[in-house]
Amino acid sequence: MKIAVLPGDGIGTEIIAQAIRVLDALELPFEMETALVGGAAYDAHGHPLPDATLKLAKDADAVLFGAVGDWKYDTLERQFRPEQAILGLRKNLGLFANFRPAICYEQLVDASSLKPELIAGLDILIIRELTGDIYFGQPRGRRTAVDGHFSGAEEAFDTMRYSRPEVERIARVAFEAARKRSKRVTSVDKANVLETFQFWKDIVTEVGKEYPDVELDHMYVDNAAMQLVKAPKKFDVVVTGNMFGDILSDEAAMLTGSIGMLPSASLNASSQGLYEPSHGSAPDIAGKGVANPLATILSAAMMLRYSLNQEEAAVRIETAVKKVLAQGLRTPDIFSKGTTKVGTVEMGDAVLKALA
Repeated sequence: MKIAVLPGDGIGTEIIAQAIRVLDALELPFEMETALVGGAAYDAHGHPLPDATLKLAKDADAVLFGAVGDWKYDTLERQFRPEQAILGLRKNLGLFANFRPAICYEQLVDASSLKPELIAGLDILIIRELTGDIYFGQPRGRRTAVDGHFSGAEEAFDTMRYSRPEVERIARVAFEAARKRSKRVTSVDKANVLETFQFWKDIVTEVGKEYPDVELDHMYVDNAAMQLVKAPKKFDVVVTGNMFGDILSDEAAMLTGSIGMLPSASLNASSQGLYEPSHGSAPDIAGKGVANPLATILSAAMMLRYSLNQEEAAVRIETAVKKVLAQGLRTPDIFSKGTTKVGTVEMGDAVLKALA
């Protein structure tokens, strides 16, 4: 089993290091190869996703990804910015289905900003379509407006678009996932305003008829954002487009106490996947040894489950994380009174000890 390891920028190198320690401890037949990506790759090779890195990712069974980005790259032309690396990997690997679980561990109920009764036992799976929508739609660019209230002024534009096959395949992923859970799917759209999402809603409804055992409801994105805060446990599987999924999954992350706890998986049709924490590169804390590695370690567990067919090993990691939280160990992002504050390496040490 070949794993491409792409640490990236900022805290990416620190958190990936702990995930690798955990994977090594499992003593499974892995071959891991590391390459530069993001800002680190730009500094070394002049591009955030060098050809050698992309080839490594394509040849691997799975990609373990850290994070990319730093404020110092914000003045670069868009195609050279670190964030283009992750977009390029999604496009070139065909990673169309993004799984972002939002689970509130019993030990972290008090770390959430919501009342305990609202989030205790929370277990949501947000499935985000990852290769379409306004992030990839063409045409896009800048021009001089030829109409509208400000004709002749400079303007920028992007295109939101989805094809039927794109919507059908992500809908089926959501319904299949729901069959393994509580058999409920909420499709999030903005059909009252956007033609693209009326199209989305119509197709999801059609696909839903193939799954009579799964309950389907539709919700506008603004209402979904409110309900995630008001009554988050009403959701089970949420399926939505690229942009809405990006926003809602980050909102859901904070329900659990910290985005530092949320793993993610991005899969293609052959179950090859890219696995990364939901948070970013956090350059403000990079090098300080305080980043939470648990989302990355849990992403490695998802990698074992979805791409490498190692369910038992995945459960071992997830159980170890729960044990560590039960011991009261906390990185600063999830620290609360009565718990013990530890750093990145110490948290990795604790997970390794719990594995043993």
